[in-house]
Amino acid sequence: MLARQHDPIIAIATAPGRGSVGIVRISGKDLRGFAQALFGRTLAPRQATYLPFTDADGSVIDKGLALYFAGPHSFTGEDVLELQGHGGPVVLQLVLARCMALAATASGQQGLPLLPGLRLAQPGEFSERAFLNDKLDLAQAEAIADLIDASTEAAARSASQSMTGVFSQRVHSVRDALIDLRMLVEATLDFPEEEIDFLQKADAQGQLQTILALLDAVLGDARQGALLREGIRVVIAGQPNVGKSSLLNALAGAELAIVTPIAGTTRDKVEQTIQIEGVPIHVIDTAGLRDSSDTVEQIGIARAWDAIATADAVVFLRDLSRSDAPEYVAGDADIARAIAERCPQSVPVLQVWNKVDTGGASVTKEGIRLSAKTLEGLQSLRQALLQAAGWQGAQTGSFMARERHLQALRQARQHAEAAAAHLQAAAMHLDLMAEELRLAQVALGEITGEFTSDDLLGVIFSRFCIGK
Repeated sequence: MLARQHDPIIAIATAPGRGSVGIVRISGKDLRGFAQALFGRTLAPRQATYLPFTDADGSVIDKGLALYFAGPHSFTGEDVLELQGHGGPVVLQLVLARCMALAATASGQQGLPLLPGLRLAQPGEFSERAFLNDKLDLAQAEAIADLIDASTEAAARSASQSMTGVFSQRVHSVRDALIDLRMLVEATLDFPEEEIDFLQKADAQGQLQTILALLDAVLGDARQGALLREGIRVVIAGQPNVGKSSLLNALAGAELAIVTPIAGTTRDKVEQTIQIEGVPIHVIDTAGLRDSSDTVEQIGIARAWDAIATADAVVFLRDLSRSDAPEYVAGDADIARAIAERCPQSVPVLQVWNKVDTGGASVTKEGIRLSAKTLEGLQSLRQALLQAAGWQGAQTGSFMARERHLQALRQARQHAEAAAAHLQAAAMHLDLMAEELRLAQVALGEITGEFTSDDLLGVIFSRFCIGK
């Protein structure tokens, strides 16, 4: 831990603005004497005490609850003092200022500050200290931020599971299996003269296949967790007046985008996040794709193509009432070719036909048929979007995951596969196998923070709220 990470820290732990309750939180090595000086009495650990919060001249700033948690039995592992009062921003700033001033007050025969080094906490610093003091691992710490940021009920429940350690336990089970196999391989390398074949007797091949199966299972569940956290970007694309803005409004259940029969009404992207079975879907309505001499519309069309190029899925919306018109058919064909050129093959392009309520075309069209006006067929589109996202439905014990977790799990699996290849080789390269198993373990350790660079820690915790 750096010297700065030993400083006592203070912050307003509740959200900015007015509220019924506001909290000022302090964490440090020994806060008992500071609490005694602040309130003129000793606080019993882990008991709420109702008392006045007074200024230096004895005037009352507020009245509220004071809670003292003696380390290591606290969230951060250090002493923690929480002052819970009324949630006005001014009164909370007054309480914070009083604590800062008292901390700098000379005390004792040597005249040293009462609480030397007390400073304002950086974003995420309370959670960072909990991690550094082994109160929680890195995946659990990240889950705290995910719980706060959760945009759906399913995401909140999954983040809560990760916070209680469900994800970490799954990772640890794979890690322990890797450690057991590594011990066998290292034993064979250290004692090559022994006649006993450690690997064969212990079924090293079977153990490695079990590890790969465990990694596949965790990776599959982690992808579902990442979906709940990140969602997918869905771009609605098509010619003018096919009903893109109407479809966005229908999916969102609100009049978000302007809808008129005039071609080129939508000039810029309109974004809205909806949820389908708890999965966040970031829907982007774009300008109608066509050749235009209007400068402003050209900019909107260029932004539409940029959005399509970075989409996780594209809804290619077509007008069923015009599907027999040669000029319209040609325009759709041009758009289809352009989408194929700009989007990777892995990006699903949903073929959707709108305005089924008008009677449609004389022939059956492949794809989803719906009406953004009457909402007919809208549920089919919702299910198709979930399928495009790879959603398999909420499951008991699901947990939240991030992209960095997926990358670490993929790396671990690649190293495990390489270890299996070395084991199956005719020469049985055990030294290379041992190294691949070690690298797989290191990759898993990055998830829980057992092997994590200080730079990565700084990035992760800097994205937390101040006071957390």
